[in-house]
Amino acid sequence: MSSIQPVILSGGSGTRLWPLSREAYPKQFLALAGEQTMLQATWKRVAPLAAHGPLVIANEAHRFVAAEQLQQVGAEPAAIILEPVGRNTAPAIAVAALEATRDGADALLLVLPSDHVIADEVAFRTAVEQATVAADAGKLVTFGIVPTGPETGYGYIKAAEGEGALPVQRFVEKPDLATATDYVASGQYYWNSGMFLFKASRYLQELEQFNPVMLQGSRQAWQQARRDADFTRLQKDSFSAITGDSIDYAVMEKTADAVVVPLDAGWNDVGSWTALRDVLQQDAQGNAHQGDVIAIDCRNTYAYGEKLVALVGLDDIVVVQTDDAVLVGRADRMQEVKEVVARLKGESRSEASWHRKVYRPWGAYDSIDNGERFQVKRITVKPGGTLSLQMHHHRAEHWIVVSGTAEVTRGDEVILLSENQSTYIPLGVTHRLRNPGKLPLELIEVQSGSYLGEDDIVRFEDTYGRS
Repeated sequence: MSSIQPVILSGGSGTRLWPLSREAYPKQFLALAGEQTMLQATWKRVAPLAAHGPLVIANEAHRFVAAEQLQQVGAEPAAIILEPVGRNTAPAIAVAALEATRDGADALLLVLPSDHVIADEVAFRTAVEQATVAADAGKLVTFGIVPTGPETGYGYIKAAEGEGALPVQRFVEKPDLATATDYVASGQYYWNSGMFLFKASRYLQELEQFNPVMLQGSRQAWQQARRDADFTRLQKDSFSAITGDSIDYAVMEKTADAVVVPLDAGWNDVGSWTALRDVLQQDAQGNAHQGDVIAIDCRNTYAYGEKLVALVGLDDIVVVQTDDAVLVGRADRMQEVKEVVARLKGESRSEASWHRKVYRPWGAYDSIDNGERFQVKRITVKPGGTLSLQMHHHRAEHWIVVSGTAEVTRGDEVILLSENQSTYIPLGVTHRLRNPGKLPLELIEVQSGSYLGEDDIVRFEDTYGRS
C-alpha cells in the first residue's frame, strides 16, 4: 500500500469570519474551536496516518506564521510551497503533486483544507484508510459528508448506490432549499467536503488530459521556484499567468475515475459565525460565547469579546468585538459579512486586511494609540528576534523598554537597554532592534513625524529576506 503524504491547503483569506479573520491573518491561524489553531489541528488530526511531514501550500504573506505554528506542534513539513498569488485549488494541488514526485516517489496525496473542524477524528482516519484501497487502484477519491439536513451553503455530490468507495455520478452547485431537501431525502447525495485522496501521478495524468495549459504553467512555476531552507517560492510570473480553477471543475467533474467515500465525523467548514456557534459548546438556551461575555435572557446567540460584551434580551444574534471593529448582525444573514469586507476594500480601509495587532517573523506590534503626527505602538520581539536594519524619511522614534533586554543599533553605535531605559532614533538615521536575551522583549515605540505609514521603511538588511 502506498504511503500517505498530507497536503494542507492554507491559502484562504477567511473573509466570512471578519473581523476576527482577516486577509493578513485568516481563520486557519486562529484557535476558533479549541486550544490549537485550525492549521495545527488539521496536522494533528492526520499525523497518525502520515509517512512524512505535511506538504503545505500557503500564501507568501503567511509564510512565517504557517511555519511557526507547525513548529509549535512538532510538525516538520516536507515543504512549505508559497503561492505569489491565489489561483484556486487545482494549480495548488498540481505543484504539491510535482513536489511529491520529484524524487521518483508516488505517494497518496491526502488533500486537506486547513480551516475545517472534524469532531470524530477516529471516524475520519477510518474513512481515509478505507479510501486508500481505491486510491491505490488509481481512483481519485473525494470525501462526501453525510448530510445532517438540507443545507444550501454547500455543493453536493451524487453517488451511485452501494458501499465503500462509490462511483461519482455528478457534482452539483449549491442548491435552493427545496432541491437540497430532495437531495437529502434521496440518500444518494453528500456534501462536498473539499478533501481528496489520490496518487500524485494520477492527479497529474488527469490534469494533463483535461487542462494541459494549467499543468504546464504549474510545472514551470515549480521548476523555476526559488528554494531556501524553509520555503519553496513559486516563480511569480509563471504562476500568475495560470487561469485559476478549483480541482472540482478542472479534474473531478471530468474524470471517469472519481469515487466518493462517505464521511460521518462531525465535519464543519466553519464558513460563518453561525457555523462556528454550531461546533462550540452551547448553554441550555443555545448560546455559545467566547471571551469576556455576559448574557441575560438571550437565546441562540454567538458572541466573541476581546473586551467585555454584554447582551440583554437577544435572540439569534451574532456579536463579535475586536480591538478595532465590532460586528453585530442577525444569525441568518452572516453569509453577508463578506459584503462588509468588500466595502472596506472598496474604501481602501485597513480593517479589511489587518488587525490592530500585526504579526511579524520577529514578533508583533500593536498600534495602541495615534493622532495628528504621532503613533504609539507596543512592540514584542521574540528571544533571538531581529528587526531589519532600516531608516525612515518622515518619522523619528522613541523606544522605551518595558521588559527584557534590547540591543539597539543606532547609526554607528550599538547599545544595550534594559527595563525602564530608553533611546531616541532621529529621522533619517539607520537603526535596528534585536532581542539578545532568553525572554521576550517588550517596548513602547512613540513615532512622530509628517507621515507614519508602514511603507516609510527603507530596509538595508533583513534576516527574513524582506530587504
